[in-house]
Amino acid sequence: MGILDIEVWGKDSKKHEARLGTCKVDIAALPLKQANCLELPLDSCLGALLMLITLTPCTGVSVSDLCMCPLADPSERKQIAQRYSLQNSLRDMKDIGLLQVKVLKAVDLLAADFSGKSDPFCLLELGNDRLQTHTIYKTLNPEWNQVFTFPVKDVHDVLEVTVFDEDGDKPPDFLGKVSIPLLSIRDGQTNCYVLKNKDLEQAFKGVIYLEMNLIYNPVKASIRTFTPREKRFVEDTRKLSKKILSRDVDRMKRITMAIWNTVQFLKSCFEWESTWRSALAFVVFLVTVWNFELYMVPLAMLLLLVYHFLRPTKGKVGGVPGSQGSTDVDDEEDEDDRESEKKGFIERIYMVQDIISTVQNILEEVASFGERIKNTFNWTVPFLSLLACLILTAATITMYFIPFRYIILIWGINKFTKKLRNPYAIDSNELLDFLSRVPSDVQKVQYAELRPGGGPSALRKKRSAL
Repeated sequence: MGILDIEVWGKDSKKHEARLGTCKVDIAALPLKQANCLELPLDSCLGALLMLITLTPCTGVSVSDLCMCPLADPSERKQIAQRYSLQNSLRDMKDIGLLQVKVLKAVDLLAADFSGKSDPFCLLELGNDRLQTHTIYKTLNPEWNQVFTFPVKDVHDVLEVTVFDEDGDKPPDFLGKVSIPLLSIRDGQTNCYVLKNKDLEQAFKGVIYLEMNLIYNPVKASIRTFTPREKRFVEDTRKLSKKILSRDVDRMKRITMAIWNTVQFLKSCFEWESTWRSALAFVVFLVTVWNFELYMVPLAMLLLLVYHFLRPTKGKVGGVPGSQGSTDVDDEEDEDDRESEKKGFIERIYMVQDIISTVQNILEEVASFGERIKNTFNWTVPFLSLLACLILTAATITMYFIPFRYIILIWGINKFTKKLRNPYAIDSNELLDFLSRVPSDVQKVQYAELRPGGGPSALRKKRSAL
């Protein structure tokens, strides 16, 4: 452990960024597994940074060569499997599993240098864990043959593998990317993944060969599903995009039309446009109301899940409308211009951009929420849909045998005493936490695996990744 360099930056309403100061922390001097409250004065400016740092040894993260592969040793593999077996389901609830990724090679990468070659390296990200391979110079077909081991904190995380071109002191150039949900991993198989563009919606140039193994405890993974997702420390700031805004409007339109068609269908039942349909709806209404019990609500949802499981699937989402072409609204401000009228005009542009960006984010959140509900019943992620079946079955049995007022009483007591039992508990909604693990239609496209040679790659001009 060495010195931790910290920079403090500020951003104003005009998107100006300025470095306010820096400070350093000697990590080696801090005790392990202990909360250290530090007040660090900032260099080159007034003020100090108040930080709470806890050093915890991270087990499971490693980088090795193929000859030192952890899961290749039968005794070590047996020991790891035992650690995540069902009989250890109640031990160390945060230690859910272990992921091993063999980064073998890449083929036919994009030439990033004037010499017609690239200096590729591979960056792997799982949650907030980031590891990377060494750089292989002057080649379009690198062979890394390295093994990466990650601790799994949430089995619904997505492994992001990005290939970059090293460019000296300049930011690395983007050469392709793939996103792989952990639950879609086929253990022990060497898979060839077609690299995609930054948006993960179109094929890029080149393929990468990976071999992955995932070992996890299903009980711990299920419990973790109903807790808040870990926030990413490093996230790309999304720019306002006409393509994304148009796509979100189309997604909202589809959801609105589905609701509207349902309402119109129910309305037609009362207007006797179709005699047999209205008569059948009337009989169903009488029988349902006369025999209705509260436990029938989760039972109906359970039957809907079973119905979607048994019926033939129509295939996965193959694309997202509006995925062709992209226009990012990048407003460049002229810092040297001192005319007040032009500054006021630029401020109004940023104000309108912020409003449109807020609308875009709201549309995406609402559309994603509706799509996640649909994809839960469509068995997009079998693990989550099966978990929903178990929860609904338990809810049906509970409501059948226990009076509803007792259930409300238990829920209220738990809600009122939650802060008393754990004052530092983070407020969360288990249902929303569960739905946050279900992919939206856009994410289904991003996570879809492209087959090599399935069609011409949609190549774009090489752009800077960072």
